[in-house]
Amino acid sequence: MKKKPVIFCDFDGTVTVSDNIIAIMKQFAPKEWIVIKDDILAQRISIRHGVAQLFRLLPSSQKEEIIEYILQKMRIRKGFKEFVSWTEEKGIPFWIVSGGIDFFVYPTLEGVVKPEKIYCNHSDFTGERIEIIWPYTCDHLCQNDCGCCKVTILRQFDSTQIHRIVIGDSITDLQAAKMADQVFARDFLIEKCEEQKIPYFPFETFHDIRFVLEQEEVCQLI
Repeated sequence: MKKKPVIFCDFDGTVTVSDNIIAIMKQFAPKEWIVIKDDILAQRISIRHGVAQLFRLLPSSQKEEIIEYILQKMRIRKGFKEFVSWTEEKGIPFWIVSGGIDFFVYPTLEGVVKPEKIYCNHSDFTGERIEIIWPYTCDHLCQNDCGCCKVTILRQFDSTQIHRIVIGDSITDLQAAKMADQVFARDFLIEKCEEQKIPYFPFETFHDIRFVLEQEEVCQLI
């Protein structure tokens, strides 16, 4: 029996041209955010712990200003909407699996990806500082304290029946890339894939990804 392809796609720096959490921190956070960011990328602290620290640097009173800023600044990577339409035409399940935050992920994907096809972190602006809520934390098999645990999500899909395609760009996608049957990578994820000898296809646009999927064996699975 042939495996059915299923796509798990990151959001920040993948669907979008740049990382939205980084953009928010550059604009609104005190300089302490840089050390936290470097610690996350170097894996000195967990993603969940680091992202929580980052947002606690920001007062909840800036909610509207932050949301308006990031939604205006955000740019979608070329070919994304057409790629999602193509997956629908081919009957390929497409999931957003993101370490991003609800207040910018959902508005950006509205009308393109249904909310029930989105895994991401949530936010709480009711306190003095912004708190992040983690609905998709690690299961007992993952000890990485991921926040939105992509490997836990992937494990919900039977690997004996599913050809797991991961699309990503950063450290948050590394563990999922290790589990995937096929990886599309850019930016920091390329560096980590090469370091850990994980096979991958590089991409700059979603047209690149579609081209590979149409040309490679995956197209025989559709």
